Amino acid sequence: MNVTEASSRTSACSLLAFDFGTRRVGVATGNTLTRTATPLRTLDAVGEARFDAIATLIREWQPTALVVGVPWHPDGAAHDNTRRAQRFARQLEGRFGLPVHEVDERYSTVEARSTGANDLDAASAAIILQQFLRDIHE
Repeated sequence: MNVTEASSRTSACSLLAFDFGTRRVGVATGNTLTRTATPLRTLDAVGEARFDAIATLIREWQPTALVVGVPWHPDGAAHDNTRRAQRFARQLEGRFGLPVHEVDERYSTVEARSTGANDLDAASAAIILQQFLRDIHE
């Protein structure tokens, strides 16, 4: 069952969302029942240490699916970080065997900054997840 099918039923699907960066990854959690996202933390790790930290979060939160923000230029063109985020999404899917949904994350950091968030990366991940939850319920 995919996230959209599950969200139309009474049970909730839990989600973890990631705001990918080459040095840090913001993480948020949420679910399809409440349709809300909450910033969790920022992982300041690279390589295997990053995936070990993500594995710990997956064991703790037991998400049904993952969401990854993918950046694009304002005109919709791809750039180096677009491809890096998409590769990260594929790695998550391959390593953890969970469905991974990509979300256009243009301006999520700007939006997080405008809220005065202390942890911009985690707040950006929550904005990405909130957008995903909004899109699957339209």
